[in-house]
Amino acid sequence: MTQEQALDILKTGESVFLTGEPGAGKTHTVNLYVQYLRDHQIEPAITASTGIAATHIHGMTIHSWSGIGIKQVLTKDDFEKMAHNRFINRRLLKASVLIIDEVSMLSARTLDLVDSVCRKVRNIARPFGGLQVVLVGDFFQLPPVSRGEESDSRFCFESDVWQELAPTVCYLTEQHRQDDQDFLSMLSAVRSGDYTEEHRRYLQGRVGRHEQVIAELPRLFPHNADVDTINTRELRKLTGGEREFLMQSSGPDKFVEALKRGCLSPERLILKIGASVMCTKNNSELGFMNGTLGVVSGFSPDNGQPMITTINGQKIIVAPMEWDIEEEGKVRASISQIPLRLAWAMTIHKSQGMSMDAAVIDLSSCFEFGQGYVALSRVRRLSGLHLLGFNERALQVHPEVLSRDEEFHQRSAAAASGLEYSSRDERLKLQEDFLVACGGKIKKQPAGSPSTANRKSKTEKSEWLAKKREKSPNAYEPWKNEDDDSLRLQYKSGATIQELCELFGRNSGSIRSRLKKLELIDF
Repeated sequence: MTQEQALDILKTGESVFLTGEPGAGKTHTVNLYVQYLRDHQIEPAITASTGIAATHIHGMTIHSWSGIGIKQVLTKDDFEKMAHNRFINRRLLKASVLIIDEVSMLSARTLDLVDSVCRKVRNIARPFGGLQVVLVGDFFQLPPVSRGEESDSRFCFESDVWQELAPTVCYLTEQHRQDDQDFLSMLSAVRSGDYTEEHRRYLQGRVGRHEQVIAELPRLFPHNADVDTINTRELRKLTGGEREFLMQSSGPDKFVEALKRGCLSPERLILKIGASVMCTKNNSELGFMNGTLGVVSGFSPDNGQPMITTINGQKIIVAPMEWDIEEEGKVRASISQIPLRLAWAMTIHKSQGMSMDAAVIDLSSCFEFGQGYVALSRVRRLSGLHLLGFNERALQVHPEVLSRDEEFHQRSAAAASGLEYSSRDERLKLQEDFLVACGGKIKKQPAGSPSTANRKSKTEKSEWLAKKREKSPNAYEPWKNEDDDSLRLQYKSGATIQELCELFGRNSGSIRSRLKKLELIDF
């Protein structure tokens, strides 16, 4: 499914599970939807499963937003207190759209608790009290964190409310991060559980190729243990004076603390000339993003701000930037810091959501499903991948996720087909009705004049189909009997979905749908 198709579905008010491989554009699509809502004077509730993810989207954790905090179980008294809490009551009653990012790290129990609070406070018996819920994430990445005997490590798609909500699946299939097709093929093989000895050799060929770059590139590790030690040790090796940059903050303490926990820049940033650094925030005007690598080359004589030279040779003076929590369109709390961190080492967990040109990665002690996949998919191309080593666990994905992913693909293909066969007028009516139901404002066309969307619908459809056929030449062409016979033969001979896509000139959703129709797969 394309980003445009997913956005079209989101605008109708359907609850959606927005997923896709790293680099497919999940965050970009959510940002487009948020802007669309705000253009119509609707303020969505923007949340995430972790503090780090929340800072990326200018939101708060779902735990803070719903009021459940760190609780694993809510008593009757807890529900009563939440229902009468002025802040929780206000934010839940005013909301019409709830966005939850990085849902892979949200347990089934937590999602059910959030649902229960929404129903109680909003006094509506439907899932999440009738809110449109946009669940964003990729279950092939890091799973729910399990702590203690009372914790729940089940994925949130196993929760009761997920089954009741039955969100429309929008599985984005375009790739906007990796531009190396061989590397992308290897990542897809790991993701689908189809990796072979050839893929192992492919990775093994990147082991040991780090001697010349290890001092310049960040190193990713599965464990926290060595990260701070390495950064401190490498900084001490540099001669010259230190420069200290302290974080500034404003707003209620609990929100400020949440921002600090989620911010990749430290409260006390110590830099020296020659320090290896990574940008921790996007700044399109200056040309850096979260994950851009560089070296401190000096400090501005005017204000002392650090000057860095990126690995692409770009020279940038890095000024303080803000991280904030927004609620109902207003900033509740903010912190300000130089958007840099020492980059000799960091954990795989903290790298999630980043795009890197290159990294040195140690996967030899991976202990969790998805760790290896997250780390490998941070890098844009094979030439930027430098491995210290890897174990078998690094190439494994959770079997439950692998099984459910086929279902997600199938449901997304069905949603895309339904979108194609519905009329533009019907969708526009649904979208307008949803805006009205949320209290949004709609700009009306002058009486008697056809809408621009209606006038252009045939042209748009033709252009959209032409664009689809640039990648899949036979997209939306009827299947012939000889096509079915060939597809059946190739699939039974062991051809992968990706190979079938290339052979038949169609996308993966179309291939899976046809295999199901031919009763070659169950979903």
